[in-house]
Amino acid sequence: MSNELYNTIARVTNGIFEGIAIGGDVFPGSTLSDHVLRFNNIPQVKMVVVLGELGGHDEYSLVEALKQGKINKPVVAWVSGTCARLFKSEVQFGHAGAKSGGEVESAQAKNQALREAGAIVPTSYEALEGAIKETYEKLVEEGRVTPVKEVTPPQIPEDLNTAIKSGKVRAPTHIISTISDDRGEEPAYAGVPMSSIVEQGLGAGDVISLLWFKRGLPRYCTRFIEICIVLCADHGPCVSGAHNTIVTARAGKDLVSSLVSGLLTIGPRFGGAIDDAARYFKEAYDKGLTPYEFVESMKRKGIRVPGIGHRIKSSDNRDKRVELLQRFARSNFPSVKYMEYAVEVETYTLTKANNLVLNVDGAIGSLFLDLLAGSGMFTKQEIDEIVGIGYLNGLFVLARSIGLIGHTFDQKRLKQPLYRHPWEDVLYTK
Repeated sequence: MSNELYNTIARVTNGIFEGIAIGGDVFPGSTLSDHVLRFNNIPQVKMVVVLGELGGHDEYSLVEALKQGKINKPVVAWVSGTCARLFKSEVQFGHAGAKSGGEVESAQAKNQALREAGAIVPTSYEALEGAIKETYEKLVEEGRVTPVKEVTPPQIPEDLNTAIKSGKVRAPTHIISTISDDRGEEPAYAGVPMSSIVEQGLGAGDVISLLWFKRGLPRYCTRFIEICIVLCADHGPCVSGAHNTIVTARAGKDLVSSLVSGLLTIGPRFGGAIDDAARYFKEAYDKGLTPYEFVESMKRKGIRVPGIGHRIKSSDNRDKRVELLQRFARSNFPSVKYMEYAVEVETYTLTKANNLVLNVDGAIGSLFLDLLAGSGMFTKQEIDEIVGIGYLNGLFVLARSIGLIGHTFDQKRLKQPLYRHPWEDVLYTK
């Protein structure tokens, strides 16, 4: 019914501003009058076309609105189902609500009521197109509507099945991409041309926001991303990832092999706890758990609290990176509720051991939750998806790749020989 009506309108007017198909359900979510009254307040809408059906009382809400003078734009209406009187018994016309419950719900009664209320109601459905055309042309004559010149639509590519039958080939797509497009004069990131990115002076954080989150985030968000990259780029040659990269580089392997050997160490025990920290902090905060309840529940499950604990840092020797992140967030973020919750958890864990401090993984994880929630640009479902997919660990992988590449170049520049671990550093036992 909607497609048929849209086609009719398109043939005799300058097009459709908005089309609403309410449906014939017993309990619809909106009424005809709701939308007609809304259209009445939209300047671009010059006339309203309504196609109803027998059954129910929805059309009468429109009748009352017309009688009360709430609508000052032409309303062309027709209620389908006049043929119902030709049947000897009650007929169900497809939808749950398309069944006449008496004379007042008949199509004839509704059409008459609409006509008497001031709507333009034709004598039949066949005459509806003419009524729409006549009303539209009257608006044009009055100068209330300026006709739009018809645009010749572009030729639609031939259908694959038809092309195959005619001996042509049009292969289906094998990859779907929504983040970038290299067709045309220049590549675009999430619809933003590369030249625009450069001309606006956007940085790495802005590019990440476009390619990872498919939208341009506020400057404080992209700046936070850049700070995370700076703070996580490297943590010395002794951590697992750097050690692996150094050993591989000294074995004479190429850059990619050396880089990958270091990246493969990233996981729950090394740099890969950001997503888990975000996930558990979010779940606990959203459930309203106190730090005590959260930590003790994790203990009962046999799970270490991600984002809490450090081999070197302690309450007396704080991680400078965590302090920098917290200071930036408190000064720039609209809200830091998840970070403050993580700090409360740290306060409780420090009563158990001096090194159970909030580490950089926990700081980034909790603050990224505040970034996503506080920006107002992500739904709850999108936030859960971002954490679940591994976006936050991706930030650590990106940042640490900078340092691992640096260690590779450093070893090759120094022409370091093949690494062999010293015997005295191994405990040989039976």
